[in-house]
Amino acid sequence: MRKIIFYLFFLLIPAVNNARVTEVSSAGALNEDIYSDINLGNTGLARGIFDLAVKGLKKLDAEGKLNNSSIVTIADYSQSSTRKRLYVIDLKDRKLLFNTYVAHGRNTGEEYAKSFSNKEGSLKSSLGFYITENPIVGSHTGFALLINGVEKGFNDHAIKRAIIIHAADYATENFIKKHGQLGRSFGCPALPPEMNKPIIEKIKGGTCLFIYNPDNKYICSSSLLN
Repeated sequence: MRKIIFYLFFLLIPAVNNARVTEVSSAGALNEDIYSDINLGNTGLARGIFDLAVKGLKKLDAEGKLNNSSIVTIADYSQSSTRKRLYVIDLKDRKLLFNTYVAHGRNTGEEYAKSFSNKEGSLKSSLGFYITENPIVGSHTGFALLINGVEKGFNDHAIKRAIIIHAADYATENFIKKHGQLGRSFGCPALPPEMNKPIIEKIKGGTCLFIYNPDNKYICSSSLLN
């Protein structure tokens, strides 16, 4: 009997390993299919960034932290602020719901986002994964959305810092035409006024937001990406 069990143990190891490889490969293929179906490459969003966003989303969903895992929002701060670098994607229906401008923090950079912080008063953007909460109406910002940073050391002070999604006149195409780039926020991902409410209504209440930049410290240290 021991010999039979021993034999079966070694017989099953390759099957288990192959199943894991197949599962990973299938997940990668699924991501690539969605990316291709939506033609995200034509919008300027790199497939590698999309894959990172989905990877983090899946971990958050596995931990039971998302109310809606079908929607992912990506702010690609590797792109110029003159580009439409915010993407709201419906993974289930394979649709790009919104693609528009998004501003970064005043001390994060000029046209390009280069420096990030989790500190209160830094006036910088914070990288990483967030979970959207409920809309609010701010005295200065109007209709806005609370976002909860879930990566310790990178964005977990977002609530304390009052980092929210809100509308801003400096996050518009007209502002770019006048100044050559978007204006900058106090650290919030600010949106064009006409896009603010539709986007907030779509992503509110427990969806995933990923703010990306190829920052080595973040990429190597994020628990959701490693």
